[in-house]
Amino acid sequence: MSKERTQAIPAFIDLAAQQEHLGDTVERAISAVLKHGQFILGPEVVELERQLAAFCGARHCVSCANGTDALLLALMAEGVGKGDAVFVPAFTFVATVEVAVLAGATPVFVDVRRDTFNLDVESLEAAIGEAKRRGLKPRCVIPVDLYGQPADYRAIRKIAEAHDLLVIADAAQSFGASLDGRKVGTLAAYTATSFYPSKPLGGYGDGGAVFTDDDARAARLLSLRNHGKGPNRPETEHVGLNSRLDSIQAAILLEKLRLFPGEIVARQEKADRYSQGLAAVVEVPRLMAGASSVWAQYTIITEDRNALAKACREAGVPTAIHYTSALDRLPPYRQVLAPPAGLRQAEWLAERVISLPMHPYLTDAMQDLVVGTVQSALSPRRVNTAHAAE
Repeated sequence: MSKERTQAIPAFIDLAAQQEHLGDTVERAISAVLKHGQFILGPEVVELERQLAAFCGARHCVSCANGTDALLLALMAEGVGKGDAVFVPAFTFVATVEVAVLAGATPVFVDVRRDTFNLDVESLEAAIGEAKRRGLKPRCVIPVDLYGQPADYRAIRKIAEAHDLLVIADAAQSFGASLDGRKVGTLAAYTATSFYPSKPLGGYGDGGAVFTDDDARAARLLSLRNHGKGPNRPETEHVGLNSRLDSIQAAILLEKLRLFPGEIVARQEKADRYSQGLAAVVEVPRLMAGASSVWAQYTIITEDRNALAKACREAGVPTAIHYTSALDRLPPYRQVLAPPAGLRQAEWLAERVISLPMHPYLTDAMQDLVVGTVQSALSPRRVNTAHAAE
């Protein structure tokens, strides 16, 4: 196989292509931080928080060290802990269940929907009942906006209100998306996001943020991210974390935020082009009515994942699997509670999903290669996977 062919698509998420559009702006922003020397919570952090809040319409943005801490800080701010049940989808990255354990609470898995990959509200209702039967106090639900589309917060809020549940949106993959005209960051009591480099809005290292419209909650978050210190005093008032954002990362994110609106539009165009070319041979992702996505991943469903992955490797098309197993199959979480009906959809998806290259700078030629490769690998089979395991 020729070197040119194996490098037909340089990377699954091509950050180098984005860097070309940024030019030397990032270097100049980093240089400014080096000159003033306020490397932690410097002026760039303050400005980033202001701009992020304005971007999504939230009253407050509190930055932190990473997206996992963003979730944990929200749980800590509400005092979620021992005896409390925290409901999390079983098909997502491990951080969502991890933070419930770190907070001292009891995680309870919830199944997901096959069409949107997001939390299933009927399974949530069943999981709440199971938690109560086990003597736990239902306290919090953490929907995940998987692959960039918001979860069904309309339905989730109704259940949360009926059971007095706090809603914390895990928007690590969805910042920039919207639901019913409201942007991610305003759809829950707390919204946690991540600036890991591969995210739609990513830095060049770890970073995260929590959004809230509540002044008191924002004040608690500001304290907790900085060892529980008071706003104007050095004394520690609470048990907190060391979860402050570096000024250099904030400076980088400010430059990337300038490109972000245009990149969101480009991501949707790439997703539309994929869907038009692939809908006949695989189950393509779907958006809920009223929802937009930032397409952190473009993830398809196929019964022939191994064959497709092999064909893509041979064609120089990078792929990834998000995620290879439902969370209940991971060793630390095999004993976590689940609804009586189990986690059938999460486990089914984990065996069939595969993600294709997705970023704003994909060329038509790159997408044609991806589409052609998938079509060639799967056209003879043509299965309707949406209902294959009903």
